[in-house]
Amino acid sequence: MASTKVGSIGEYIREQRTRAKISLRQLADVSGISNPYLSQIERGLRKPSAEILAQIAKGLRISADTLFVQAGILEDRSADTEVEAALRADLLLTERQRQVLLDIYESFRKENAALDSLAPVETGETQPHSPSSTRALRKDEAG
Repeated sequence: MASTKVGSIGEYIREQRTRAKISLRQLADVSGISNPYLSQIERGLRKPSAEILAQIAKGLRISADTLFVQAGILEDRSADTEVEAALRADLLLTERQRQVLLDIYESFRKENAALDSLAPVETGETQPHSPSSTRALRKDEAG
């Protein structure tokens, strides 16, 4: 089973490299990894260390955690929402931009969940708040 994982991480790296329209040589250069070694990783002949995976992730401009999960080093986290998946898949964003957007999105979700828990529970259902009802709640909380 371990060899399957090794092959799958190589296939995943090749897929991400192809999506990013980067040649093997270019990825090797920006990652600081030799071209032959990277080729062996992609073909499933070598098992990269976490450090090498982090270098490859930086070269691909994707999250190192994504590669760690693919390699079986980290456990997969809970399923992403469609928005989170789209942000993680967007190759035009830098890793920093991606993380900032994910953090902002998560903070909005937490804020809305907190507001929902403050909503009256007459029918036992929570209702989404409109911007005006959110402002009204905040005024009530402040005053």
